[in-house]
Amino acid sequence: MTSFGIATAPQQVEYADVLRVWREADEVPEIEHAWLFDHLLPIFGVQDGPIFEGWTLLSALAAQTRRLRLGILVTSNRFRPPAMLAKIATTVDAVSGGRLDFGIGVGSRPSHPLARREYAAHGLPFHDTGRATDSLDEALTVIERLWTEDAPFDFHGEYVHLDGAYGNPKPARRPPIMIGGRARATLRVVAKHADLWNIPGGDLADCVARSRMLDDYCAEIGRDPAAITRSLHLGVSYDTPEATREAIDEAVAAGFSHIVLGLPAPWPVGVARWVADELVDRSPAHRGT
Repeated sequence: MTSFGIATAPQQVEYADVLRVWREADEVPEIEHAWLFDHLLPIFGVQDGPIFEGWTLLSALAAQTRRLRLGILVTSNRFRPPAMLAKIATTVDAVSGGRLDFGIGVGSRPSHPLARREYAAHGLPFHDTGRATDSLDEALTVIERLWTEDAPFDFHGEYVHLDGAYGNPKPARRPPIMIGGRARATLRVVAKHADLWNIPGGDLADCVARSRMLDDYCAEIGRDPAAITRSLHLGVSYDTPEATREAIDEAVAAGFSHIVLGLPAPWPVGVARWVADELVDRSPAHRGT
């Protein structure tokens, strides 16, 4: 079964704009999930334009919606200590009534200068990719334990050190974990921890190749690859919806059953209904569900 969601990057927009689109989407059953991103400075458009912190905004939107599953596509593991992130996520899950999908990744690519600058601007260290990937594995280990274990615990890994760690309250249920990324090292973390794996679309052949790598890494650790839902982020064109529909159908045929449609701002009034009518309802993938 294919599920469809939207992504609204909270940059170069006002809070009222994001809220309007999410409220619209909450009333459109064809749209099952909605996502923000996790950046602290704009990565598109005016470099000193407005941008909102993702988790704070997600909590506000959770309180203003009733049905959508929701999350960050994806949280940068470089921004927040994992125990703090586990507490933030649990809070959002409580506000939403158990609708959180927990998206996380290594963090911004070193090759993306507009993403890289936000670390220096906020006094955050930007560690090399190897350390960032290894620390993601440790972070997820800690986060899952904080969500599930009934007694305080210590954890002393290579990058994460906790004494007397304990999570209370717990999430309504363990939130599904979505990991975003395409690098081989990240895919090994996906195989170990993820319920969903997301990759940006654009080069479907590469996405399929990465999905096969993930199958191999699952086999290495004895995990069924089918346990990980394959998710694809696709940019939307308001002017040429037929191109987006074609991309959706090709992605679903290639095994990606969780489709996130990135909506460029400014968002037209009624954009959520437009997504359902022009993209989802007219997709063979949806008609076949």
